[in-house]
Amino acid sequence: MNAAFRALADPTRREILRLLVKRPLPSGKIAEHFSTSWPTISRHLAVLKEAGLVLAVRDGQQLVYELNTTVFQDVVQHLIGWTRPRK
Repeated sequence: MNAAFRALADPTRREILRLLVKRPLPSGKIAEHFSTSWPTISRHLAVLKEAGLVLAVRDGQQLVYELNTTVFQDVVQHLIGWTRPRK
């Protein structure tokens, strides 16, 4: 869970996730949306993947990234837990 929160703390990574809400995208298409270098975007994608927030599927010679909604559901449940009174 901590890895997911660390990944979500970065605005670039949150923007990558917003892009992936619409549809899975290859890494090159994701990088086209940012003015930063390709290696920087690649590192952001690696952090998101390591946190389990995205999945990467090989399609020929490219990696296609998509949201891992299961982990998002876990994060939401964790946040909801903070709103419940402790016993």
